[in-house]
Amino acid sequence: MNQQKRILAINDISCFGKCSLAAAVPILSASGIETCMLPTAVLSAHTAFPGFTFRDLTEDMPSEANHWQEMGLSFDGIYSGYLGSIRQVAYVEQIVDTFPCDFVLVDPVMGDNGKLYTGFDEAFAKELRRLLTRADVIVPNVTEASFLAGIGYEADTHSTDYIATVLHALSQYTKGDVVLTGVHTGKDTLGTAVFQDGMLHVIERPKYDVVYSGTGDVFASAFAGAVMNGKDVLNSAELASDFVIDCIEATVKTSGNRNYGVNFELCIGKLIERLQK
Repeated sequence: MNQQKRILAINDISCFGKCSLAAAVPILSASGIETCMLPTAVLSAHTAFPGFTFRDLTEDMPSEANHWQEMGLSFDGIYSGYLGSIRQVAYVEQIVDTFPCDFVLVDPVMGDNGKLYTGFDEAFAKELRRLLTRADVIVPNVTEASFLAGIGYEADTHSTDYIATVLHALSQYTKGDVVLTGVHTGKDTLGTAVFQDGMLHVIERPKYDVVYSGTGDVFASAFAGAVMNGKDVLNSAELASDFVIDCIEATVKTSGNRNYGVNFELCIGKLIERLQK
């Protein structure tokens, strides 16, 4: 019997840009988790690059899931990220119901910095709320949380009252915990807010004067790996926050283009050390 834990990562393949499955698979694998993939789309590069190509894989998702069911596969965790169409929301719901597991993580990838990514609108956000009800943990950034909660985005520093209001609103849509990333807690700090059992915990880390694409995927993947290694939600959020900082510090020294993503490959050793502590 295979005692290694297995997770299903539902996300797109961005062939360039170090995000989505290109980040999730190596990070989860380094965490000791067998990582299976359900690609939602194939992009030549992620959506911040002008002229990217996009192949929708919606039609493939049900047949792939049916084959796994015929094989008798099971998963210890399911991690949902970028969904390329509204129809995919329903398919992911079906997959979660068909393959019950102990840990369902939903990263509602839609936007950042107060704006939705190309291809998304408020109708998609409303549909995605349904998926939140099946999650044990959701990991939106502040922009995604504001659209999901139906609350206007607060720019610059995010007040404690604003964060609490958004988290309370989101908690109405999910039975699980909320881990809110990209919280601007102050001039020199950036935070992650964890809302668990009605309690708010804020993890603060230094803010860098650089912004890289894909850090949300890096965070969510490291977080999922930590949870599946037995760490609790708060400790997992702290570990993922520290790993993102490791990656940013390494990238500042080696790369300048923000859209290329963070050089997480250089920090895999640190991730393994953190998981073993």
